[in-house]
Amino acid sequence: MAAEKQNQESQDLFDKQVKRTEIKSRITALYQVLGDIYGSERLVLRAIKLGVVKQMRSKRMGEQVMALQKLIHGDPTLEKAPQIKEIPEILDELEDTLAQAVARRLVEEDLERKISEKLQERQEEYLNDMKAQLLREKGSPENANTLKKLAFLEKKKQINLNASVSEVLRPRTLNEIIGQEKPLKALIAKLAAPHPQHILLYGPPGVGKTSAARIALEHVKRMRGSTFQPDAPFVEVDGTTLRWDPRDVTNPLLGSVHDPIYQGARRDLAETGIPEPKLGLVTEAHGGILFIDEIGDVDPILQNKLLKVMEDKKVFFESSYYEPGDPMIPEYIKKLFDEGAPADFVLIGATTRNPDQINPAFRSRCAEIFFDCLTPQDIQKVLKQAAGKLNVVLEPGVAEAISEYTIEARKATNILVDAHAMARYRQKNSRRKTVRVTMDDLQEVLQISRLTPYVTRHAEPCGEIGHVFGLAVSGFVGTIIEIEAVAFPAGEQQRGTVRFNGAAGSMAKDSVFNALAVYRAVTGKNAADYDIHVNIV
Repeated sequence: MAAEKQNQESQDLFDKQVKRTEIKSRITALYQVLGDIYGSERLVLRAIKLGVVKQMRSKRMGEQVMALQKLIHGDPTLEKAPQIKEIPEILDELEDTLAQAVARRLVEEDLERKISEKLQERQEEYLNDMKAQLLREKGSPENANTLKKLAFLEKKKQINLNASVSEVLRPRTLNEIIGQEKPLKALIAKLAAPHPQHILLYGPPGVGKTSAARIALEHVKRMRGSTFQPDAPFVEVDGTTLRWDPRDVTNPLLGSVHDPIYQGARRDLAETGIPEPKLGLVTEAHGGILFIDEIGDVDPILQNKLLKVMEDKKVFFESSYYEPGDPMIPEYIKKLFDEGAPADFVLIGATTRNPDQINPAFRSRCAEIFFDCLTPQDIQKVLKQAAGKLNVVLEPGVAEAISEYTIEARKATNILVDAHAMARYRQKNSRRKTVRVTMDDLQEVLQISRLTPYVTRHAEPCGEIGHVFGLAVSGFVGTIIEIEAVAFPAGEQQRGTVRFNGAAGSMAKDSVFNALAVYRAVTGKNAADYDIHVNIV
């Protein structure tokens, strides 16, 4: 029995030592974890602050555990060290608390790391945006490729041919416009009035309608009391090439609105969803003249839109993307949408059409001026004037010969230029500075160009039965047409017919029947007794 008791005591002692060793290991582990959490220096500072340095160094486990309680809970009011039997339970509680703290610390570190990464990304994006903004504002968009293309364009720009003939021969003063004294006087009078009118210019091509409008504006700007300022613009556009989109996606005449998504507004506007108005030629011509050549060829719907602008003297823009209350919209865009773009101008429209072919709404709002056709004498004056500008000497009869082939000043000068080129080629070895254009040069040009005289028929003093000349109008020019006729007795009385070439047109056919009615009224004979053949050449 004594031996068993002794063995039991030995076993109890051993278990107690193992338990103490286990407790010491747990205490040491907790201190190590605290050291990892706070760091050696911070842990010492915390221990000094809580007054547990002596207890941490104590050999008694109770005091060490009490120091752990104060360090972990941060409670300096604990005064009583726990008993040995209480220590395991306290250590369990401290381990749980410390585990939660470690877990919280790991979560916080992970969050801080993620936050730091996000901040770094945002900071880099912000810096990149700032750099891009600075480059846009102060930097240059040029690179090696664009600079190479710029150098190519500049090199091409240095190569210049002589000025075009049309530019050299274009009238510069009022005196250089030949054969249009009355229309030019009327044009200047209307522009110089206190309230200038919109004007339509009628006339055949090549009589100087465009040049007259340009010169008239320059003359009126120098007049005292003129409505036009010295810098009043003259905006010229060709109605035959004027294109636009019915949806107002593009409209070079009136202007359009580029939406920020589909039509490519400026980047700074597109990024904020702001529509960008594009001003048109009517705004460019504000305070001056908008000259539309061949205005009769402009699209009828566009003509109606232009009439509205002429009445309002403004161009109004619309867009589903425009929000008046948006504070990000620039003031000039707000002003364009709210008040419209200024478009107070004088319209001068030129046309080669007849007045009845022009939009009646335009005619009712515009004064009408008719330019005269040039006579052969006018063409000869134009040619002599052009010869002086080209430093050319004309052989007698050259100007008169050219005037027989055209009534257009532009065409006449083109023939003269071709003859001038032929003469220069013929005299290429000559040292004379002045070129002499001969009849031989002109005849060679006429043959190469296959030109025919403008007037091909001339009346004769003697008459011819069945052959007569009639008067007609072609465009703005009077002309002579040749009429041939022959009559045969009808095979059966009252069964005669009238045969007429239908290519001449219905009006010419009606004229033939009118002539037959007059024939019957004068002679008393019935045309139905004859087979009559009429041919209009």
